Amino acid sequence: MAFVSAQVTDAVTQSNVKVVGEAPAIALGSIYQTMAHSTGILFENAVSAQQQQNALALASANMGVMQVYSVDTSADAGASEKIGQLGVADNLTSLLTILNSFRS
Repeated sequence: MAFVSAQVTDAVTQSNVKVVGEAPAIALGSIYQTMAHSTGILFENAVSAQQQQNALALASANMGVMQVYSVDTSADAGASEKIGQLGVADNLTSLLTILNSFRS
């Protein structure tokens, strides 16, 4: 067996202690970087969803205006009024009630 200098043994021991001591800080830094990256992606997705909703809102408003301008007679207006009173609010209220029942 070869003789190893005490200085070499001490240097290796100090290096090992340094690595073990720094490991928690490096791991925590990695976790923070991952959280920051995930938060960034979350905000990017939120902005993308808002942009898509704005495009849909503009398109639906445009279609609504086109339909309003295409109504020619009072008979069509009366039919549109009847269609508008088909109980959509009642359906939405029923759906909200059902969804709230799942919470509890």
